[in-house]
Amino acid sequence: MSTTVHLTKEVYRYQLNIRHLLSSARGAAPDQEIVYRDKVRYTYRELTTRINRLGGALSSLGVKTGDTVSVLDYDSHRYLECYFSIPMMGAVLFTVNWRLSPEQIEYTINHSEASVVIVHEDFMPLLQPMRDRLKNVRKVVLITEDSVRPMTGAGIDGEYEDLLSKASPLYEFPEVPEDTKATTFYTTGTTGLPKGVVFTHRQLVLHTMSIGIMLGCHETPMRFSSIDVYMPITPMFHVHAWGFPYLATMMGVKQVYPGKYEPEMLLKLILGEKVTISHCVPTILQMLVESPVAKKIDLTSWKVIIGGARLSRGLARSALDLGIQVMAGYGMSETCPVISVANLKPHMLSWDNEKKSEVIIRTGLPIPLVQVEIADSEGTFLPHDGESTGEIVIRSPWATEGYFKDPERSKELWRDGWLHTGDVAHIDTQGYIQITDRLKDVIKTGGEWISSLDLENTMSMHEAVSEAAAIGVPDPKWGERPMMLVTLKPEFIGDGVNEEVLRSFMKKCALDGRIPRYGIPDSYEIVDSIPKTSVGKIDKKALRKKYQHENPAYASK
Repeated sequence: MSTTVHLTKEVYRYQLNIRHLLSSARGAAPDQEIVYRDKVRYTYRELTTRINRLGGALSSLGVKTGDTVSVLDYDSHRYLECYFSIPMMGAVLFTVNWRLSPEQIEYTINHSEASVVIVHEDFMPLLQPMRDRLKNVRKVVLITEDSVRPMTGAGIDGEYEDLLSKASPLYEFPEVPEDTKATTFYTTGTTGLPKGVVFTHRQLVLHTMSIGIMLGCHETPMRFSSIDVYMPITPMFHVHAWGFPYLATMMGVKQVYPGKYEPEMLLKLILGEKVTISHCVPTILQMLVESPVAKKIDLTSWKVIIGGARLSRGLARSALDLGIQVMAGYGMSETCPVISVANLKPHMLSWDNEKKSEVIIRTGLPIPLVQVEIADSEGTFLPHDGESTGEIVIRSPWATEGYFKDPERSKELWRDGWLHTGDVAHIDTQGYIQITDRLKDVIKTGGEWISSLDLENTMSMHEAVSEAAAIGVPDPKWGERPMMLVTLKPEFIGDGVNEEVLRSFMKKCALDGRIPRYGIPDSYEIVDSIPKTSVGKIDKKALRKKYQHENPAYASK
């Protein structure tokens, strides 16, 4: 018997389009609030109207289907409007990483073929010197923070709020096919120029729904539901702020946008707006938990997902001690980005904090629709036994299909039908992934591999350590030996914590079996700060460059 379904011309082929994420909120929570710092407060009804006005304003500037519109702004309600309006026009939203060097910003704007730039006034000094070299940019829209001011700068084609005020609130967005390119973002690696990743409407919708299922349908202390208040502390230029603004909007929850990251403002918003869920890199959480104010206020309603770098056991414990629920998440720019989160399973919910912290710092469980395997150098999949270690390879319906205008590196990214992450990990019998290092960050000493992440995690358990970074430095006998760089918590600076204290701690950890004895770092340096990349990760490239020459610790070897 034939099972073929014959569709008539009248059947509507539903498209997975970003506009449907917005329409869900419009019906479920029209009067819910969206807040920007202590400056702006409006409802989802007004959000929809402003999204329509932005579409009309950009259309009046000549933006059409297929054009790329670049945005340089802090985390704001305006950025949220751009997240929707620009792709809903059939145009491409390019979220510019304004922390890159001026040369890299110029390269990415040109490479993306952006025709319009929406820029906050704070970034105009960055944009102006390169304006004449931006080959495709036809229009520049200025964002002024406090009031609409007359246009005095050459080459400015309008002010954001002024353009919205003049545009129609009834602008009609076109029907956009789900495979239409919606967003682009540039990721930086250790070598070469920034690489452009591209995502379609379909990919963004599926990614949004999948993280919603993982965080909303499981019994977990980190559940994200309609009664939560959401505030990102991950820059909105970085892979759609991990996709959470799309999810928060679809759910119709109260959203709070902090603008420029300032500890006092962040804490003020968390308390004043009763923020319950955020996400950030470890550096931001470290800054907040070490703030003297944090120890005087109640943060027990706050949940934080940590990504971008490993959540250390020490930082997790510090957060839990303040009553903050935390867990790790994992992803890449190339994967939209979420691949996994360290949700607790039901039988773990009754565990004490010390035992829970062993799980919440893991790389996590794959979210729905993500396939994850670990492969050896020959591409053979390895068992999920918690011991066999190889490269993480993934498949998901939202992984980028390749790098924009870069077929060679696209081919390197995708091999044998799997996206190769460059991360080394194992998967245990419970299904939890645990990254042990980046392929390029593994320390190779005398034929043995040492995980820099394991060393950092162990060092973070010392009560005086705020942050730790482990790198391999040249050694004439062993090829490489681990070196540890450490920053101290403010209350321990000048309190007698020195290299010998840190070395003794790591030796004890080796005796306790936490790290191999050959993994005890030979050299320790207490520093004021550890360099970070533009998205808040420890910059191992910069550290290796600084310490790659002969180290005094090895001069006599």
